[in-house]
Amino acid sequence: MSAAADQPLTRIMALHALEYCERLFFLEEVEEIRFADQAVYDGRRLHEEMPEYIELTNFTLESPTLGIRGKVDCIRSVDGNWIPYEYKKGHAKKSSSRGIYEAWPSDEIQVAAYAMLLEEHFGQRIPEGKVYYASDHRTVSVPVDEQMRSRVRQAISRAEALRALTERPHITTNERLCARCSLAPVCLPEEERLLDSPKREVIRLFPEDREKLDLHVASHGAYIRRSGLSLVVEQRDGEKEVFPSEQINSLSIHGQSVQLSTQALMLCAEKGIAVHWLTGGGNYIGSVTKAAGGVQRRLRQYKALTDDAVKLALAKKLVLAKMESQLRYVLRCTRGKPRSNTVVTAVEAIRHAVSHSQKVKTTEELLGWEGSAAKAYFACFAEFTADELEAGMAFSHRNRRPPKDPANALLSFYYGMLYKDCVEAITVVGLDPTIGFYHQPRSQAYPLALDLMEIFRVSLCDITAMGTIHRKQWDVEEDFTKAGDQVWLSEAGKKKAIAAYERRKQDTWKHPVIGYSLSYDRVIELEVRLLEKEWSGRPGLFAQSRLR
Repeated sequence: MSAAADQPLTRIMALHALEYCERLFFLEEVEEIRFADQAVYDGRRLHEEMPEYIELTNFTLESPTLGIRGKVDCIRSVDGNWIPYEYKKGHAKKSSSRGIYEAWPSDEIQVAAYAMLLEEHFGQRIPEGKVYYASDHRTVSVPVDEQMRSRVRQAISRAEALRALTERPHITTNERLCARCSLAPVCLPEEERLLDSPKREVIRLFPEDREKLDLHVASHGAYIRRSGLSLVVEQRDGEKEVFPSEQINSLSIHGQSVQLSTQALMLCAEKGIAVHWLTGGGNYIGSVTKAAGGVQRRLRQYKALTDDAVKLALAKKLVLAKMESQLRYVLRCTRGKPRSNTVVTAVEAIRHAVSHSQKVKTTEELLGWEGSAAKAYFACFAEFTADELEAGMAFSHRNRRPPKDPANALLSFYYGMLYKDCVEAITVVGLDPTIGFYHQPRSQAYPLALDLMEIFRVSLCDITAMGTIHRKQWDVEEDFTKAGDQVWLSEAGKKKAIAAYERRKQDTWKHPVIGYSLSYDRVIELEVRLLEKEWSGRPGLFAQSRLR
C-alpha cells in the first residue's frame, strides 16, 4: 500500500479514533476539531509519569509507504526484539467468556500500527505490542499477526476514504461510546437520536454552562496588558485587576479610549480568547477569533445556503420562533390583569402574522409578516413602561440609528451585545457568519449573526431591558448621555447594562424539545450546532426554542 502523493499521512492516534467511532475520526482529522477534556489531561499526565526503565520514549516515525505517522509512547528491547508500548489510564477489556484481560480494539489497532512503523524503521519483524492499563496496573500483549496487520491496513484505507468526503459519517450505534467522547458537545449524538425516537430521554452530553467568563472593559482610558499568562486591566486612577487567561472565554472592548497591548492580543490569540470591539453605543465593530473546524463545514454551509428552498424553509422556522416568543412575552406581561385595546389588537396582529408567515412563498412576504408582528409587539412597550414616564425610562415607540431616548438606547445596546455573542458562537462552531439564509448582506453586519439573533432578542434583550426598567435600576442623568437627538449609555450606564446582561445569560432554561436545562450563554452555541445539522443530514431541531 502507498499513500497518494497529495494525501497527508494519517496519524496513528487518528486510527485509534477511527476504530472507536468514524464520526470522531472525521471531526478530529478531517474537520480538525480537537478538544482536550479532563480525560485527555489525565492521559498526558500519565505519559509524563511513565517508569524510568523505558529505553526509548516519544519515538516519532512516519512511513509514506504505509501512509501513517506517529509518536509511540515508548519502545523496549527484549531479547533482541523491539516492543512498542502504549500507556492508557483506563481499564483493560475483560473477556467474560475466557476470564482473561485483553486490549480494547482501538488500542490494538494503535499499538499494531506502531509495530508496523517500527518494522519498517528497524528492518526486522516485530511480533507483538504491549498496552499498559494504569487503572488495573496490568500490561496486555497484542499479537501483531497477519490478521492484525490486515486490520491496520483496512483502517488506513478507510481513513483515506473518509478524508475525501465532505459529509460527516453517521453517529455510532453504540451509545455508550458517546458518554466518554470529548467531542460529544460538537457531535450532539443524543440530539440526533431524539429525531428517530422523539419520546426517548436525552442524556446530557452538552455542558449546562460555560466555565469561563466573558470579560468586558468599558472604562474610559483603561489599558489592558499581559502579565505572564494573565490579562491585567489598569484603570486611569491606577487601580488594577488581574484575570488568568485560562478563566477567560472572550474579551469585549467598549469604546475607542480602551487600549489593548500587542502582547495581550497575542496571549488572547494563543489561548483562543475571542476579542471583540464595540462602539461606545454598543454597535459591533469587529473581532479576532479562532475559527473551529476545516473547510468541510463551510462547504456544507455554502451548498445549503445557496438553495432558495432551504433558505426559505429555515427563515420560516426562524421567524416563527421569534413571533411566538413575542406573543408569549406580551401575554405574560398582561397575565392576570385587564388587557387594553392596544394589547388585544397587538395579540391578534401577532397571531395573524404567525398563521400567515408559514404560508408564504418568498422571503419578501415573510419579511412583511415579521415587520407587522414587530410593529404590534413594540406598540405594547409604551403601556408596559407607562409608570416609568416620570423617571424618563418609558418607551414611546421603537427608534434606532440613533436611539432618541434612554429606553431605546438601552435596548439597542443589548442588541449589540447579543450580536457579538452570536458572531462568537458561529465562529466557535466553525461556520461562516457572512453567509446567512434570511437577512441580506446590505451592510457590514454578518447576515448569519443577524439571523441567529432573532431567536434570542426577546429572551435575552427585551426581557433584560424591561426587567431593569421595572426594577428602577436606571438614573437617566447618571446612566445616559445626550447629544442633540441621540442618546447613549454613559460609562456608568454601560457597566450596569453589561452586568445585567451577563447575569441574564447565566439564567438556566429548559429546552422544550431536547428536554435538558442549560444557561442562555450555552444555548446560543447549541442553537448554532442544531442549525448546522439542518444541512448535515439531521434536520428538525433548529429554532424550536420558545419563551415559556
